[in-house]
Amino acid sequence: MSKVVGHRGPRYLLLKTGAWAALIAGALYAALPVIWMLSTSFKKNGEVFAQPPKLITSGFSFDAYVAILTDPTKLRFFMNSYIVAIAVTLLTLFVAILASYGFSRYDFPGKRIINVVIVAVQAVPPITLVIPYFGLMVLLGLYNTYPGLILTHMVFTLPYAIIMMTAYFDTLPKELDEAVKVDGASAWTALWRVLVPISVPGIVAVGVYTFMISWNEYLFALTLTRTDEMRTVPIGIQLLMGQHSYEWNQMMAMSILGSIPVLILFLIFQRSFIGGLASGAVKD
Repeated sequence: MSKVVGHRGPRYLLLKTGAWAALIAGALYAALPVIWMLSTSFKKNGEVFAQPPKLITSGFSFDAYVAILTDPTKLRFFMNSYIVAIAVTLLTLFVAILASYGFSRYDFPGKRIINVVIVAVQAVPPITLVIPYFGLMVLLGLYNTYPGLILTHMVFTLPYAIIMMTAYFDTLPKELDEAVKVDGASAWTALWRVLVPISVPGIVAVGVYTFMISWNEYLFALTLTRTDEMRTVPIGIQLLMGQHSYEWNQMMAMSILGSIPVLILFLIFQRSFIGGLASGAVKD
């Protein structure tokens, strides 16, 4: 036994070392752009293209962050992103929970067709909908408004949320809510007092994903807004690209600040997020 273990020991150690080396190399490759972005945000704009390039600058400066955090217009971009992303997340979760409960627990005419439509919506390239949505929002008087952005974002977040929550509810025994109904409770009570509390991992996974999609959305935020009072962070970053010069250090600083909310959400709900994705992806 000891001879077998000893014989396999060096090979196992070599494979393990190779696996760790590959993982570390992959992690560094993925992290390098973020590290370089962080480094650039602390440089003077004139140092960005200095030769030879330096990862750690000698002229360490907070000027880019000060310029962003003291500019009311740029702070407005962040406020708009928070308002839209939080509203989209809450509304998407509410509607998705109700719709998913119906799809998971009831059979009704047209159920299969509706499911096909929901999945098909995911396959439509968003860019093909820009002109129709622009005309629709202008017609409804929702152009350059929060409701216009929120409703548009929900069109793209809601199908995924319904699919994931339905798959998650399908993993829960129907006996749970049926037992509550036997005791005289309504379906509404069974949903909110039984299924929702034990579905927190799935809800968190869908919520974090929805927030990320809305927070990072660029195309419709650009098309459906006209003034700085309604523009979001991705548009604010793009506006730093001037006609004659680019504020590279401010662009990187704003990108770092814009990444923090999503990073915090992921770190806080990491276990629930991963567990919810795994549960929603596996259907008995």
